[in-house]
Amino acid sequence: MKRGSRLRLVPGLDEHSIGLEARAASDDHMALKLWLRLLACSTQIETEIRKRLRARFGITLSRFDYLAQLHRHPEGLRMNALSRYLMVTGGSITGLTDELEKEGLVAREPAPDDRRAFLLRLTAEGRRVFERIAAEHEAWVIEFFSDLRAADRKALYELLGQLRVHMAARQAEPPSSSPSSEVA
Repeated sequence: MKRGSRLRLVPGLDEHSIGLEARAASDDHMALKLWLRLLACSTQIETEIRKRLRARFGITLSRFDYLAQLHRHPEGLRMNALSRYLMVTGGSITGLTDELEKEGLVAREPAPDDRRAFLLRLTAEGRRVFERIAAEHEAWVIEFFSDLRAADRKALYELLGQLRVHMAARQAEPPSSSPSSEVA
């Protein structure tokens, strides 16, 4: 990364709140600056959601995401599938499952086709609790984007969709062996 001239701060952000974007210099490639801005925005939103979930409901984002996956799959999920969806280890899922089961939010049932496996489902109470939290979570996310015009939100959504498609295509390609991809 070049360390030329300093990047001008985004209007409205000071040295304290610039965060990850402060890593970029004004002479860095636009793609790098864009990536750091995306990362900074994502981190800011996630930090605010974590803070609000903790303050309002006494719940972590990990628990919220766990409950959200089970809510999307009312038929239940095997622990290994939930682990893949949440991109965490099986041990993390086991720990969360133990806690949420004790609280009466999740039920662990033997899988009908494999006695060694379990299906995880929300209980009626778990569904009720999650839906109450999810409604506020959605309102917060709407609030975070409310200062953008509807057309800008749509354009941003479409552009990020294009980026996802391009990234998926790149990830499907075999690794490059060009000198620029090697680490010195």
